Amino acid sequence: MTDNTLMDQLAIRALLDRYCDGVNQRDATIWGGTWAEDAVWELPHLEMSGIQGRENIVSAWVEAMKLFPFVNMMAQPGVIEVTGDKATMRSYTTEVAVTQDGNEIRPRGEYHDECVKVDGEWKFSLRKFKVLHGE
Repeated sequence: MTDNTLMDQLAIRALLDRYCDGVNQRDATIWGGTWAEDAVWELPHLEMSGIQGRENIVSAWVEAMKLFPFVNMMAQPGVIEVTGDKATMRSYTTEVAVTQDGNEIRPRGEYHDECVKVDGEWKFSLRKFKVLHGE
């Protein structure tokens, strides 16, 4: 493994951390900044498959966040594989959220990601989520 590969893996891990920070801060600018312009977001369990384009993805996320007065998301990568300016990552999430009616949900999930380096910065080009346990 080269130093460049390690640096790319670290940068992709930082991308995942920024994504979670955007969720936890409820900040569409931080969160939206993790996506490539032509990205795709797939959430099959919510019937939100194939949302295309950063603008549409961010709009859908802003609307979805209105349903949850509280959200905390943590994620950790399982595998990050880099090939030039493209990469794949499998990561695992732990979330706590409170719904509008006060119910607490605690889903555990897995993301399969494709990332692309845009102007020297890693972005998500595809995120596909799968629920592993919980709501």
